[in-house]
Amino acid sequence: MPFDLSGQTAIVTGGATGIGEAIAKRLAEAGATVAIADIDKAGAEAVAATLPNQSFGVQVDVTSSASVNNAVAAVVAKTGRVHILVNNAGIAGKAAPIAEQTDEDFNKVMAINVNGVFYFCRAAIPHMREHKYGRIVNISSIAGKEGNPNMISYSGSKAAVIGMTKSLGKEVATDGICVNAVAPAVVRTKILEQLTPQQVTYMTDKIPMRRTGEPVEIAAVVHFLASPDCSFVTAQTYDASGGRATY
Repeated sequence: MPFDLSGQTAIVTGGATGIGEAIAKRLAEAGATVAIADIDKAGAEAVAATLPNQSFGVQVDVTSSASVNNAVAAVVAKTGRVHILVNNAGIAGKAAPIAEQTDEDFNKVMAINVNGVFYFCRAAIPHMREHKYGRIVNISSIAGKEGNPNMISYSGSKAAVIGMTKSLGKEVATDGICVNAVAPAVVRTKILEQLTPQQVTYMTDKIPMRRTGEPVEIAAVVHFLASPDCSFVTAQTYDASGGRATY
């Protein structure tokens, strides 16, 4: 089948719900053994139990480098390899003007959305380099390219993910490792519950298709970028925005 992942191991962070769950399901259906890495251990194990190929849950706090290192080590010990890493874990944070954003509000978003990506990439890259193969897909957002008002922390964090993707993709370009990002517009997940109805309307109104995306639609893009077929694509950002993206 196209984009076959048989015999491969994938780590999907934030895989217990939403986009991460849809990605995990898509990769598992393509043949991968998926490690659902999530702070919600029970949720991760529940999703893994629905997937084929002896997929399993791994508890991790993406804001802790030690926790991330332990999670990657546990996956390698169990399966022998990490072929695919999907950095999906993230939060929207507080939707409010900058004057109403506290240090804690800002730092929490950065710790999960930026530090988590850095920690997982740093932990996985040595294993991928050892075998001269790897695929990393970082989930950014259209907000990281265009900026959403009253979402300075989220927009800034997702812009950072794009920058890190481009940097790392070029760094490991001769190591058989491809690093790319996906930038969705607003997607119908529980993360919308963190936003005001006005914020959701603002984002949806900017989408020419006049609807939110679905998690399975993002998973389809990730599937290609996580596959061996993605062999000459790296350090790129793929939009999944229903036409919203302007560049």
